[in-house]
Amino acid sequence: MIKKISIYVCTFLLLFGCASLKKQTKKEIETVLHSKFFENQFTGFLIVDPSTRDTIYNLNSNRYFTPASNTKIFTLYTALKILPEKIPALRYLQQNDTLYFKGTGDPSFLHPFLSDSTAYKFLKKYKNLALFADNFLDTPLGPGWSWDDFHWYYSPERSAFPIHGNVTLITSTPQKHVSPTYFKDSVFYEDYDFNRQQDKNKFYFNTARTDTLEVPFKTGSRTTKNVLESSLGQPVRLITKIPKGNARTLEGIHADSLYVKLMHESDNFIAEQLLLLAASELRDTLNSEIIRTHILENNLADLKQPPRWVDGSGLSRYNLFTPQSLVHVLHQLQLEVPQERLFSIFPAGGVSGTLQNWYGNGINPYIFAKSGSLGNNYCLSGYLLTKSGKVLLFSFMNNHFRNPSSEVKIRMQQIFEMLHQNY
Repeated sequence: MIKKISIYVCTFLLLFGCASLKKQTKKEIETVLHSKFFENQFTGFLIVDPSTRDTIYNLNSNRYFTPASNTKIFTLYTALKILPEKIPALRYLQQNDTLYFKGTGDPSFLHPFLSDSTAYKFLKKYKNLALFADNFLDTPLGPGWSWDDFHWYYSPERSAFPIHGNVTLITSTPQKHVSPTYFKDSVFYEDYDFNRQQDKNKFYFNTARTDTLEVPFKTGSRTTKNVLESSLGQPVRLITKIPKGNARTLEGIHADSLYVKLMHESDNFIAEQLLLLAASELRDTLNSEIIRTHILENNLADLKQPPRWVDGSGLSRYNLFTPQSLVHVLHQLQLEVPQERLFSIFPAGGVSGTLQNWYGNGINPYIFAKSGSLGNNYCLSGYLLTKSGKVLLFSFMNNHFRNPSSEVKIRMQQIFEMLHQNY
């Protein structure tokens, strides 16, 4: 009898202690979020314990926010669901002495910061090359992208057969150097309001600069052909259709190499090209809307608040996502991807990528998450490890603030550290 009473007492104390901890946790979070600092902005915060299905805290989690680069979480999910372990570098068909080929959207061909030469070496083996470039049925720039971002490194154009990351690298030290070399006569060493003319590949570089300038170039079938010819050192013929036959796929770079760059560096170009790559696995047409619609209708049809999802990178302010939707996808990733691999793809707080200077001391990271920044917006969604060994899922979205984003991050960090220590 005494033993049974002891069990009841222990159970009661345990439940009471858990309830008390949850109440205290909620109170401490509200102390931060209900402070005067957050009065003039829109904030959404959802954090859940997937192991118990408990909602630890919920503020406006069913409302839509501008996600910025948190959009890349949906892009990552799409790529992981659709793409094989090695990226399809190109599709090809050999007939007689000619290699007919077309792009898949693979961003790695001669990319300045990706070490893969598979497709380059493959094409170099053939003397007669015929490129089909009409499978790209999308716009070079995404809907809602700022028009005056066209000349900045983070806004390369989308295309079926990207080369050099669709950017031109210009440097003046130790000597004038342009890559790809095709554009060396299109660079003018003078000061100008933009790094490139809006409608043509005419670049400007102020020689007072000591760094390397990364400028997107205008794409198009003719430009792709010319840059490819210059890079390969052999002619490439443009064709309007590929002969009938069984086209083969050339395997390229390991997919995780792209995923890590996508998430750690928040690479917009790779994000956009991953959607085109995924679309190429479904159809011959490269169009990002095809794959976005496919994923939402087939893999994420149970989202309570379907997003407005218009690009892969989050550059567009047309995108609208809720914290609930982001946490849902984070949970799907957690269920489908081994934790070690998943956490290596996401930036680690205080250690890597865009979180290197936040949310950790650089020794034992407890945040693995994707940040998203646009003017007056900062969002962070991902995984939080607690000292007790739990993995929590969260989405913390801040829109339309006028304070420095660093001040927003300081307050977010207070909440994360409290959860890490106490939950």
